[in-house]
Amino acid sequence: MSPEIIGIIGIIALLVLFMIRVPVAVSLIVIGTVGLAAIRDWDAAFVQLGTTPFSTASSYSLSVIPLFILMGMFLSYSGFGRDLYTAVDAWIGNIKGGLAMTTIGTSALFSAISGSVNATTATMARISLPEMKKYNYDDTLSTSSVAAGGTLGILIPPSVILVLYGILTMEPIGKLLIAGLVPGILQMILFMIMIYIIAWRKPSLAPVTEKKPLSVKIKSLTYVWPFLLLFGLSIGGIYYGYFTPTEAGGVGAFGAFLLTVLTRRLSFEDFKKSLSETTRLTASIFFIIIGADIFSKFLALSTIPVKITQFVSDLALPAMAILALILVVYFILGLFLEGIAIFVLTLPVVYPLITMLGFDGVWFGVVMILVMNIGLLTPPMGLSVYIISGVTNIPAGRIFKGVIPMLMMMVLCLILIVTFPDIVLFLPELMK
Repeated sequence: MSPEIIGIIGIIALLVLFMIRVPVAVSLIVIGTVGLAAIRDWDAAFVQLGTTPFSTASSYSLSVIPLFILMGMFLSYSGFGRDLYTAVDAWIGNIKGGLAMTTIGTSALFSAISGSVNATTATMARISLPEMKKYNYDDTLSTSSVAAGGTLGILIPPSVILVLYGILTMEPIGKLLIAGLVPGILQMILFMIMIYIIAWRKPSLAPVTEKKPLSVKIKSLTYVWPFLLLFGLSIGGIYYGYFTPTEAGGVGAFGAFLLTVLTRRLSFEDFKKSLSETTRLTASIFFIIIGADIFSKFLALSTIPVKITQFVSDLALPAMAILALILVVYFILGLFLEGIAIFVLTLPVVYPLITMLGFDGVWFGVVMILVMNIGLLTPPMGLSVYIISGVTNIPAGRIFKGVIPMLMMMVLCLILIVTFPDIVLFLPELMK
C-alpha cells in the first residue's frame, strides 16, 4: 500500500480507539509504531519507540508543565479558593445574579494559578454551589455558571493546554500564555453579562443577597493578594522578559509553597497530596506528548499533511472560508473527543495548513481553545457538565439545558476573536 493509504487507515484506527475509550497516549503509541513499521520496517519503528520517550521527556520546555501544575495544587489544597470566592462575593454578590457572577469571577482568578479545567470546575462546584443553594438560586443557573467558569481554566494563563500546543507546534510558549489573557477576560465579561440578563428577566432564578458593608469589602481584598502576587510574579515575569516560562513556573511553584507554609494553610497530608496529584497529571501529559511525537513522525512519513496542504492551496476558496470549515470540523470533533486527543490528532495536519493560509500560529492556538471549550459544555462528551453532575447529583441533561445561554456567549467571543485578531495578538506583540 502507498504511504497515503497507510496514513488514512492509521487515522481511522486512531479515531476508533479514541471512541472506545482506549487511553489517548496508548492509542497514539500503538498506531504510530505500527504505522511506522508499515511504511518503513519494524526495526525503524522500534528505534523510534526506544528513542522518542527520552528525547521528548528530556526537553527543557516541558519542565514548565509540572511546575505550573504544582503551583495550582498547592493553592487548591490549601483552601485559598474559598477565600477567593468570599472576596469576590463581597464586591458583586448583591447585584442581580451576583453569586453566579461571583462564581465566574472566582473561576477566572483561580484559573490564573490552576491552568486546568477539571481542577477549576471541581473546586468551584464544591465552593459555590452550596452557597448559591443557600440563597435559593435555581439549580440550572448555578450549575451552568460553574460549568462556564471552569472553561476559563485552559484559557487564562498559565494554561497547560496552551503549553502543550506550543510544544506540538513549536510556537513560543511565553507568547501563547500571554495571548490567552485578554480573550479569557473577554469571555468572563460575556458570561457575566448573560447571567445579569437572565437574572433581570427572571429574578426568581437568582435572589439578590444582602449588600456587604464597605469595611467587609476592604477586608476581603486581603484574600486576593496571594493570587495577584503569584500571577504578577509568574505571568508578569514572562511578559516583561524577566523569566522564561520554565523559570516563571519555578518561581510560581516556590512562591505558592512559601505562601501556604507561612500562612499555615497546607498540612503535611495536603502537601503529599499536592505532590502526588502533580506527579500523576505530569506523567499523564508527558505520556501523551511522547505518543503524539511518535504519531506525528508516522503522519509525516505518510505525506498526508503535505498532500492536504497542497490540495487546499489549489482550491479557489478564501482563507476565511477554509478557516470556517476547519472550525466546524473542530466543533464536531469536540462533541466526541477530549481536547488533548483533538490536539494531537489534528495539529500535524491543520497547523501547516493554517500557517500556509497566512494566519498567526499563536492566534490560532487561542481560537482552538475557544472551540474546544464549546465541546466541554455540549453533549455527548460535555466533560465539565459530567464533573458537576457527579459532584451535585443533578441530572446532566438539566445542566446541558442550562449552559445553552453560556454557549451563545462562547460563540460570540469566538466570532469577535476571529473578526478582530488583535484581541489576542496585541499583548504578545508588546512583550519584551
